[in-house]
Amino acid sequence: MRAVLAVSLGGDRASKRGGPPERRWLTDLQMLVRIQAIHAEFKGADGSPRLLRELHARGFPASKERVERRMREHGIRARHKRRYKATTDSKHALPVANNLLARDFTPSGPNQVWTADITYLWTDEGWLSLAIVLDLFNREVVGWSLKPRMTVDLVTDALAMAGFRRKPAPGLRHHSDRGSQYASHGFQDTLTEDGMVCSMRRKGNCWDNAPTESGFNSVKNERVFGEHFATREAMKATAFEDIEVFYNRKRRHSTLGDHSPVQFLKDWLNAQQREKRVA
Repeated sequence: MRAVLAVSLGGDRASKRGGPPERRWLTDLQMLVRIQAIHAEFKGADGSPRLLRELHARGFPASKERVERRMREHGIRARHKRRYKATTDSKHALPVANNLLARDFTPSGPNQVWTADITYLWTDEGWLSLAIVLDLFNREVVGWSLKPRMTVDLVTDALAMAGFRRKPAPGLRHHSDRGSQYASHGFQDTLTEDGMVCSMRRKGNCWDNAPTESGFNSVKNERVFGEHFATREAMKATAFEDIEVFYNRKRRHSTLGDHSPVQFLKDWLNAQQREKRVA
């Protein structure tokens, strides 16, 4: 066990010093311990592909076959999604905006396109509504709100958090579904006051907001499902960690070169500063 801890701590300490961890080949037992530790750290969310990437990022070389074999032999597997409840109420007479995004999910910088959506989270006391605002550039959840009811203030509070954090320039496109909360006069007035341009996905076409759906999958299916929440307060207590710590700062995204949203943005900002100094 001392050898296992020596390898694990050595890689972790090197990472904390700011340098790359030493690349050390692990024995089968050491590999198993490291897989179990990462699996527990991410609450059983990761399957073999992401576990493999996490091992590589921490300085432990491993093959896909070897990781899958260790997981299969010891019954280690990712959690699967469970209870689902539809959230979009698009049967209303409120005006809806055109789809300005047209599935262009690759803005050139932050605070150009934000996408938003609502989902439900289950507790023994009933459902909680979660609204998020996601910056499409680095897939970071920049604003979120959690309330017992799916009302207009649920989405305006999430937008207010995003605006306070990022302070975007006028012209940002806000993309959402056609639900009554986003189409409401109150929310539309808020968008106008903040200088944002409204965009909505086409009716019945979830692919028009795919990145946000993917973000919800990460927060919900990879973190919340598989845990028991007796009360709404218990759910709220874990929301900060699941969104701010896990999703924004730890979860690696293949679309971001296997970086977390916060790290991807940090690297991009540093690159912009280097270019300015050279110019």
